[in-house]
Amino acid sequence: MSSIWVFPGQGAQKANMLHDLPQIPLVQEYIERASDALGLNALHLDQAEPLQKTYAVQLCLYIAGVISGALLSEHQVKPDYVAGLSIGAWAAAAVAEVFSFEDGLKLVARRAALMQDAYPHGYGMTALIGADKAAVSEWVADVHARAGDVFIANINAASQIVISGSSAAMLQVSEIARRNGAAAKKLDVSVPSHCELFDAQALILEKDVSRIAAQPPKIRYLSGTTARLLRNKDQIMDDLTFNMSRMIDWEGTVQAAWERGVRLQIEAWPATVLTGLAKKIFTDGTAVSFQGTRLDTLIIEMQKEHDRSF
Repeated sequence: MSSIWVFPGQGAQKANMLHDLPQIPLVQEYIERASDALGLNALHLDQAEPLQKTYAVQLCLYIAGVISGALLSEHQVKPDYVAGLSIGAWAAAAVAEVFSFEDGLKLVARRAALMQDAYPHGYGMTALIGADKAAVSEWVADVHARAGDVFIANINAASQIVISGSSAAMLQVSEIARRNGAAAKKLDVSVPSHCELFDAQALILEKDVSRIAAQPPKIRYLSGTTARLLRNKDQIMDDLTFNMSRMIDWEGTVQAAWERGVRLQIEAWPATVLTGLAKKIFTDGTAVSFQGTRLDTLIIEMQKEHDRSF
């Protein structure tokens, strides 16, 4: 038996998500380190107005994810695997010590600025629930041929597909979905992630990524894009750099973890979405999240899973 820590992507953010972390020295230390690295008070990022922009959202999710890992690691528990959805992959890599917290933070700031500046308004992401990838692919192809700028972005589950693109094109796909019995929900994401619209920005980011010192992961890293185990630091940095422009296969990632013997998944603060998705696959395992679960309970779950492995 083994465990995995997973880190959520955009849409998981909420106001005061950094303020609501435990008020202990470890958390305060990370907030101060983030503030020093960014040249601003990190606690100003998690308010309602800044969170309207992807810049603040991505930084807050990265900081919260790394702190979640630190809170558990402080109690001498480590997972067998880490994985993250979109920006969550950056937190996963930092927890696996592929790079320092500060280096990752600066790259996330650069990533977020590139994405926000490219599509400041009129774009986003929409979840289609109750339709499979084959059906959504047909609807997207139809609208793309007529209106352009709409793509499949995430495979969250067999019947939960996320599309990305212009608001107008996504609305057309959503209308087709509803006529076919599926539900459509516009996500709280202000940019069209995980599609070719960010090809150019990923190439720009690659230059910044090449300047930092990366190390092989100290915890096994599962790619949320390919659902593959990546052992090489260069593979991981490529995965992170280009995940803004590549489709996410989260269903495949969770399935890959299950097939590797993972029976405990812990989702980082502040979300529960990945916990819900995991429960569809973890039929006789455990999926819990920082939100709504006491820290000592999470530590006990980690210790129990460790004991089962020996």
